[in-house]
Amino acid sequence: MLKRLILGCLLVISSSFQLANAALELVITDGIDSARPIAIVPFKWEGSKPLPHDISAIIASDLQRSGKFNPIPVNRMPQTPYSEAQVDFNAWTAIGVDALLTGTITQGADGNYNIHYQLVDVVRGQLTKGESKALGPDGELVVSNDHILLNQKASNTGPQLRRRAHRIANIVYEKLTGEKGAFETRIAYVVVNDGHKFPYQLRVADYDGYGEKLVLGSKEPLMSPTWSPDGRKLAYVSFQNGQAEIYLMDIYTGKQEKLTSFPRHNGAPRFSPDGSKLALTLSKTGSLHVYTLDLTSRKITQITSGRSNNTEPFWHPDGNSLIFTSDRGGKPQIYQVNLANGSTNRITWQGSQNLGGQITPDGRFLVMVNRSNSGFNLAKQDLETGAVQILTKTLLDESPSIAPNGGMVIYSSIYNKANVLSMVSIDGRFKARLPATNGRVRAPAWSPFL
Repeated sequence: MLKRLILGCLLVISSSFQLANAALELVITDGIDSARPIAIVPFKWEGSKPLPHDISAIIASDLQRSGKFNPIPVNRMPQTPYSEAQVDFNAWTAIGVDALLTGTITQGADGNYNIHYQLVDVVRGQLTKGESKALGPDGELVVSNDHILLNQKASNTGPQLRRRAHRIANIVYEKLTGEKGAFETRIAYVVVNDGHKFPYQLRVADYDGYGEKLVLGSKEPLMSPTWSPDGRKLAYVSFQNGQAEIYLMDIYTGKQEKLTSFPRHNGAPRFSPDGSKLALTLSKTGSLHVYTLDLTSRKITQITSGRSNNTEPFWHPDGNSLIFTSDRGGKPQIYQVNLANGSTNRITWQGSQNLGGQITPDGRFLVMVNRSNSGFNLAKQDLETGAVQILTKTLLDESPSIAPNGGMVIYSSIYNKANVLSMVSIDGRFKARLPATNGRVRAPAWSPFL
């Protein structure tokens, strides 16, 4: 176990997560016009004091950031119904809206905020004029409100309201798409702030940049943060002792442990899907090679060999193989190694270079940094057909990290000559930018579901 670190080189933040100086701000840059129109009616607040958070605005922002929905502005709404019974179905279908979310918020005697919300299928409601008939348990015809897709209640304290809004957005997203939402997740990233006493900072924020917190500050470079599957720990690379070493940190307690400190390079840590192992890159034999580290026994197993450099390992979702970047063919390309028998295959062929690969949680796609005549951009390869799609057109795109539902990718790029975080949907249509106001932002890592 790593003992107390020298404060002159490293600042470890306590479990209270000292707040950083600035939050991220999402700027949508492309793709919202092609998304599905949806109405998020401002929830009716039946209280005398302002709400701590605007629930409906948070939900609308979440759905918009998914790239699949385009919430219409409030000033374009034909009405503001607060229940399904008040919905004018014809008015909403006339402007192309086929789903509507609305609700009310009251405050109980205990101080908690009580939310009642409904998701309405506007098209179905129009066709049935708000109700239809269905067979009851005894064969009789009864009124069926199957156009009401959700009719739920929740109760939260004020500090929990923002998280509740993300949870409602998750529920709505899953109901309308059949896919799990990722709005209660977090991102970790490195900020370089040259004017700070500890210029290299490891920060954590909600996926949308809200609630940014500093968890670690250092005078020496920090790199490659990666989340444990339970969302409690980060593995990362630190140069605090004059060389690259891999550490493990509990972000809630600040407790740290040095995992590897072999001569020369220790880098690119990645947790296995079950959290029992870490894939990493070491150069203890001279060339860079991929290894696995058993986090219980601390046993190191070498996975790649030879004179080529092999780095950036990433686990296949089934845990039975790793992909990695190798220059064994001359220039960096992505390969896959079977951990049971060591058989290795090259899986990228389009573009002069491909590196930094990650596989979507469903195992269907490879997301990578692709170099072509236009520079370094993110690309997606269908692992079954081999078809490649360029996802981004920004400058010097790197370090992709996929949301746990596979719907979005966050990455580092250049904007106004500075490193910023950007987002792109997995289909390449929706794009957004999350510029930081007080430093260069790099190496994003999207958390698992929390």
